[in-house]
Amino acid sequence: MTPNAEPDKDFPWWLVILVITGLWLLYEMLSDEVYASALKVLSKGLGITLLVAVVAYLGACCIGLGLAVMGMSKRIVLRQAARLYIEVMRGIPIIVLLLYVAFVLVPGIVAGVNALAGDDILRTRDVPLLWRAVLALMLAYSAFLAEIFRAGLQAVDKGQIEAAMALGLNGWQRFRHVRFPQAFRLILPPLGNDFVAMVKDSSLVAVLGITDVAQLAKVTAAGNFRYFETYNVAAFLYLVMTIGLSLLLRRFEARMRARGRGGS
Repeated sequence: MTPNAEPDKDFPWWLVILVITGLWLLYEMLSDEVYASALKVLSKGLGITLLVAVVAYLGACCIGLGLAVMGMSKRIVLRQAARLYIEVMRGIPIIVLLLYVAFVLVPGIVAGVNALAGDDILRTRDVPLLWRAVLALMLAYSAFLAEIFRAGLQAVDKGQIEAAMALGLNGWQRFRHVRFPQAFRLILPPLGNDFVAMVKDSSLVAVLGITDVAQLAKVTAAGNFRYFETYNVAAFLYLVMTIGLSLLLRRFEARMRARGRGGS
């Protein structure tokens, strides 16, 4: 490779190797009775895995954006509240937060609702563990996404904000039409990386017994005692999801960059 070569323009031999290897592994799995059985069972958890990841990530993005705006507010109370939330959530391991939300926070909220209503209108068991897990991941990732949003918003040229003010745009209009669109292009790569990380971290919901890929792998291996084959299938499925998502996000980023150059 010449000194001036650009890595992004290299032919993706790594992808060719992965595709060929993946197809060969899939063929071997389908040809083997144990692998095929594990693949059939674990594939049933793909929907739950993606549901948890997508819903939790979208919620985390909304909370994170709100925290980023609070952190840049002129009011010290809002800034300090956002910083307090971010530091606390970043300091708690996700698996601990999952257990805390599922067995402490949600029951506490239910008790509070019942106390306000003066009657037992809601029971803890009425809140599915799936949505408790989604809430926990949402709270955990929102702290990290808040820092990404804040960095992107602060990176926008102040001259453009001043120009928008000169045109008579109010605060919301400046944010919607000038600041956020430019910040979004800047932070798209780290946002994509965090989404892929969310897909992997969604496997932690298995500690609550939610039937995602990881939980089904644990149950299946405990039943057939074929840990090697079962966890090979689990790793294969997660690799397919994460690498596939990474490729889609790279293509989306490339289109956004091309659109940005075309509009500049």
